[in-house]
Amino acid sequence: MGVIRFGPAGKPVEFKGDIVKVPEFLRSIGLDALEYEAVRGVRISEAKARRLGEAARENGVILSMHAPYYVNLSSPDDSVVERSIKRLYDSMIASEWMGSYAVVVHPGYYKGLKSREEAVKRVIEALNRLFESLPSWVKTPWIAPETMGKQSQVGSLEETVEICLNTPRCRPCVDWAHLYARAEGRFVTSVDQVVKAIEYIESNLGREAVNPLHTHFSKIEYGKGGERMHHTLQEEGYGPDWRIVCRAYRETGINAVVISESPILEKDALLMKSICKGEA
Repeated sequence: MGVIRFGPAGKPVEFKGDIVKVPEFLRSIGLDALEYEAVRGVRISEAKARRLGEAARENGVILSMHAPYYVNLSSPDDSVVERSIKRLYDSMIASEWMGSYAVVVHPGYYKGLKSREEAVKRVIEALNRLFESLPSWVKTPWIAPETMGKQSQVGSLEETVEICLNTPRCRPCVDWAHLYARAEGRFVTSVDQVVKAIEYIESNLGREAVNPLHTHFSKIEYGKGGERMHHTLQEEGYGPDWRIVCRAYRETGINAVVISESPILEKDALLMKSICKGEA
């Protein structure tokens, strides 16, 4: 089995204090990953970002970043795309400061476009403009387009892989809950489905895309059209089943980072780790 790291999306629910102290807290409870959430905007200073990165390295915590939510790289409005590129530019700079290896991004929407293919094309064009604009010293972070939970959003597994095939330094962020909701409960229901998804990523993008595979997990509620809201692992009546994903990781032997997007963040990260180690 490969190495699987677990951690929360943002500050742990039981942590009170400065974000720079989070890596030490995570190590103390047995976690070793953190996705820094810049979802309302990139507001961290260079000094603090560098301190966070140093604290993460000292405590054996791998860092990633989630870019602002208000990004729509496929918008038919060019001014929206340009503002989105600027938000990603700021995210990549801050990610480099802190030594984060991936910047997760919600690619965009189909609305206002003639086809899904056009939407994907616009995302690819925007991301290429992003990389053309970045300073040469931004070398560490990858862009990680996230698989999305609503059928109105760019972000099927196939679209995410296509984006990465045509974008520099790109690897997918696979949100298993989103894929489950997007398919209205018909995907991420067997180990074989998850194994085939991992193999699809690796066969198209190479081993580095799954070394590690950056992933999000929680249970999720869905309706017609996909995602509604996230739930905790122990809530009944929602999926997907974490054991299925863990078994697929074991079967493929990949390295993975698992970011908990549960409402109870680090508590479910610890539960996932425990389940994957056969302790629960």
